[in-house]
Amino acid sequence: MYAIFETGGKQYSASVGDVVKVEKLDSEVGTKLELKALMIVDGESVNTKGGAVVCEIVEHGKGEKVVVYKYKAKKNYRRKQGHRQPFTAVKVLEIK
Repeated sequence: MYAIFETGGKQYSASVGDVVKVEKLDSEVGTKLELKALMIVDGESVNTKGGAVVCEIVEHGKGEKVVVYKYKAKKNYRRKQGHRQPFTAVKVLEIK
């Protein structure tokens, strides 16, 4: 059994017990959330009407560094910039 849920403008697929990194949420670690489930798949049956995914916030952090490098040939123009996207790791406790 797994569910597809939405948060932060993105969709994620997870089963019970999975830890998923989602866009940063403004809640404390240990807080339980109920996220809207777009689709719940249980074997052969598929439910697209209603449903929710109960999650618990495990940690907040930053992702891997992405290096953005710009240059223009023959013009001595070079810019290097790094970025680390903040995330929140949530553990799926229940799919209803």
